[in-house]
Amino acid sequence: MARDSVASVEVRRSRRRTATVSAYRDGDRTVVAIPARFSQAQEREWVAKMLARLDDKERRRRPSDDELVERARELSARYLDGRARPTSVRWAANQERRWGSCTLTDGSIRLSTRLQGMPEWVIDYVLLHELAHLLHAGHGPDFWRLLETYPRTDRARGFLEGVSFTSDSSDGTPDDIDSGSTPS
Repeated sequence: MARDSVASVEVRRSRRRTATVSAYRDGDRTVVAIPARFSQAQEREWVAKMLARLDDKERRRRPSDDELVERARELSARYLDGRARPTSVRWAANQERRWGSCTLTDGSIRLSTRLQGMPEWVIDYVLLHELAHLLHAGHGPDFWRLLETYPRTDRARGFLEGVSFTSDSSDGTPDDIDSGSTPS
């Protein structure tokens, strides 16, 4: 998802910054911080590099449906011995109370578009959670054993709980990965 970010780039030179370059998005503007000693050529080079890095990072946080299918295959192979084989994986805009869901009868997986822009490891966790449901329908011990193999399970769950807590929930109940319950 490349932006036309060249027109909205602000370069900040700093005498305190000696060797590092950083960049971030601030609304429609991209801010690139560079050492004050950089030449104009170095500035152009680093602005181009940092814009490419930000675009790549944003693309990874908003994968296409085809990229989700490929990522599901990779996660299944790595963490589930390739046993979970979804028939489809896609983004779904109508999941306002769930992060993800799957239909066991047809093997389809849907991830909430609210996940777009979240860290890749969080999206991977939700996708892996749904893949695990293709092998175990409920949230019993066998299901959670499958997710223990993913090293960021606890961190991702905490991240999603934090997002749910800060979101404007009208009834005060937390968002779910799917319709099942989570362990106590």
